Amino acid sequence: MFAHRGDGTIDALDTDSERLIADALGRLMEGRTTFIIAHRLSTIRQADRIIVLDDGRIVEDGRPDQLIAADGVYARMVRLQVEEAPGPSVVSVEQVE
Repeated sequence: MFAHRGDGTIDALDTDSERLIADALGRLMEGRTTFIIAHRLSTIRQADRIIVLDDGRIVEDGRPDQLIAADGVYARMVRLQVEEAPGPSVVSVEQVE
């Protein structure tokens, strides 16, 4: 399954509405491998694996905790997201059971 959740309609939603849609997508993705493309990191916080793209190239790949510990691009994006700053795109690969 492929889900695109980027700078579109979902990003314009309030937090409660976004959570309702995320919950519904979570149920839909259950038991499937899913690719999610997101700019808002809250969209992929439950991901098993994250691939960070910068200018079309993979610059990092791993579990969220590994990427934070590596203190690279993803960790910088997490810190910047608090300040609402833009950054490279992130692709997550989830296996929801």
